[in-house]
Amino acid sequence: MRDPVCGMTVDPATATHRATMDGMAYVFCSTGCRDKFLADPHKYLAAHDHTAHEHPHAAPPADDSEAIYTCPMHPQIRHKGPGNCPICGMALEPLQATGHTSPELTDMTRRFWVGAGLALPIFALAMAGEMIDLSAVVAPRLAQGIEFALATPVVLWAGWPFFVRGWASLIQRSLNMFTLIALGVGAAYGYSVAALAAPGLFPQAFRMGGIVPVYFEAAAVIVVLVLLGQVLELRARARTGDAIRALLNLAPTAARRITDGGDEDVPLDRVRVGDRLRVRPGERVPVDGIVLEGASAVDESMVTGEAIPVEKRDGAAVIGGTLNGTGALVMRAQKVGSDTVLARIVALVSSAQRSRAPIQRLADQVSAIFVPVVIAAAGLAFAAWMILGPAPGFPHALVAAVSVLIIACPCALGLATPMSIMVGVGKGASAGVLIRDAQALESFEKVDTLVVDKTGTLTEGRPRLVAVAAADGFAESDVVGLAAAVEQASEHPLAAAILRGAAERGAKLGAATNFRSVTGKGVAATVDGRAILVGTAALLDESHVDAGALTARAEAMRRDGATAMFVAIDGRAAGVLAIADPIKASTPAALETLRAEGITICMVTGDNRTSAQAIAAKLGIATVEAEVLPERKGEIVRRLRAQGHVVAMAGDGVNDAPALAEADIGIAMGTGTDVAMESAGVTLVKGDLAGLARARVLSRATMRNIRQNLMLAFVYNVIGVPVAAGALYPAFGILLSPMLAAAAMSLSSVSVIANALRLRRVKL
Repeated sequence: MRDPVCGMTVDPATATHRATMDGMAYVFCSTGCRDKFLADPHKYLAAHDHTAHEHPHAAPPADDSEAIYTCPMHPQIRHKGPGNCPICGMALEPLQATGHTSPELTDMTRRFWVGAGLALPIFALAMAGEMIDLSAVVAPRLAQGIEFALATPVVLWAGWPFFVRGWASLIQRSLNMFTLIALGVGAAYGYSVAALAAPGLFPQAFRMGGIVPVYFEAAAVIVVLVLLGQVLELRARARTGDAIRALLNLAPTAARRITDGGDEDVPLDRVRVGDRLRVRPGERVPVDGIVLEGASAVDESMVTGEAIPVEKRDGAAVIGGTLNGTGALVMRAQKVGSDTVLARIVALVSSAQRSRAPIQRLADQVSAIFVPVVIAAAGLAFAAWMILGPAPGFPHALVAAVSVLIIACPCALGLATPMSIMVGVGKGASAGVLIRDAQALESFEKVDTLVVDKTGTLTEGRPRLVAVAAADGFAESDVVGLAAAVEQASEHPLAAAILRGAAERGAKLGAATNFRSVTGKGVAATVDGRAILVGTAALLDESHVDAGALTARAEAMRRDGATAMFVAIDGRAAGVLAIADPIKASTPAALETLRAEGITICMVTGDNRTSAQAIAAKLGIATVEAEVLPERKGEIVRRLRAQGHVVAMAGDGVNDAPALAEADIGIAMGTGTDVAMESAGVTLVKGDLAGLARARVLSRATMRNIRQNLMLAFVYNVIGVPVAAGALYPAFGILLSPMLAAAAMSLSSVSVIANALRLRRVKL
């Protein structure tokens, strides 16, 4: 991407200076450029070409010529409409994920089949000439003329994109695989045309059996094999986007809107916030919203990675694209279009798949010098065969040089990292682990310390009534029901927990009168003629109520990490309620798995020390930092990093954002705030630490896959180039044909992509 102020190229994956206007995301090279833009954005928007700017949530334009395309190997490239990468020559892909077939794949497939149909008889004619003497049947010059007639459309039409890209690489001074293909095919075809048109210009040393040999079959077959490689590669690249296409296919095309006149089916883009929608059994939820009526189990597996359907009742949140079960629901739309969870996930996955991992720098550095070195190697091979090779020297030298140029195409090297990243990020998305960028995916396998917030990360983040202790002579149902009746009029955060607890226990609530709130102590009211107090021990003391044996029960609840609230009925201590933020059911197993991986767990929370230590004791966490302000969380992360640790921070709130940004890897709970998710490198959609174990497995598998790909590419070239140059000829008499070199080159690219696709089978 380019800075809209100064025009400097900026890598979006590493840019730290950003701004957003009208839904468009912009990156800047410096704070100064960003401030100039913010001072007068319209001035710069009018003065610069903004094909470099990314709008991550917009729907793809209907006209492909208006869509922005990018390169999978060089994500900084932005281009209006389809085209080729000016750096590597590869076909560009849409910046916005689509479910459409690649036009490049359609074009290359057509060229391949036409080329193959013409190249097959050329190859058969050439091979027959090698095995038997055809001179009695077909004059050698006529046979060469037939080969020319068949090879010309293969080379000049089917192979034309390779020459265009090769020429562009010279103009752009960015040599790439198409430089080598264009040089190799062009040399073989050009030499053959000259030999056919003016054989008298060639000296006797160039002749074999009295005629100057031609290599039309080599040029044609090389083009067809490279086309085959391109088709296989494009198909495989398309498969790396299966996760995104699966997500896109989740979104229904229409919704059933409830109006005063009845239900009506409307296109999804006409649904507005606040609309009441009906979701029938077996249908997909159209947009994000909240359930107003009905009950059902909703399958959220594609978004959260959890296979068990989630029960939804009045007040429950539902996610667009998830699958409704057997019940019927009426919901209110809360987020539509690009604001839905599904749209944001698609945008995040697309962006992450285009980001560059630090390990990619190795491949970039090698590729920058690789093509010139290959051209030099081809020149040396040509010279060596001319000087030292058997007669006729020139044909042998040409075959060796062309073989070196073709077999050494660096496509496999360039694809090694981005293909694994694309598949890995997509795999993570299907398991509820959203990777923000490739750097986070690479760094995760190196993490040795995990800093976790308590509320909403280790715990559910929503207080619940977890225990009730009734005094002698009082029923538990009466204690809960009367306390909840009083709390109906309270706005205290713990009141909601008591009300939910009463509803879960089926308690009936009476009407409360004479309600009063005692600041810092609790509430009091009259319910069905009975005087009720709900609050602290101080409230009971103030009202001359003896808590008696309930005091010890309350203290035990506090040691267990709960808040204890006394209930008094008609001047007698009736019971005590324990309200706590429960530990998520999956947290203990997740932490145990991470500890087994050698990761040290450190809990950092703003909650009081007693509650924090109680939770830590239950989870076996030895290191606890309690009553910590947001800015201190960041300081703690910085201190751990300064000690040499690779730190991951997991949190879900605004107060966690500074620490998430400070950590080597920030991990946000998908149930948390947008600020936390924007500051994190990894988001766990379900808000479950079990996703951390999945992310760790995914990181290790992806990095292992990348290293395998790089090794495949390096070993292939280390072996292939010397063999193509003729290193085996002195000992074994083996000289690699350019056609076999082309087949080997295509196979290397396909093998790298096939290896990357194995990541889709990793168990997370």
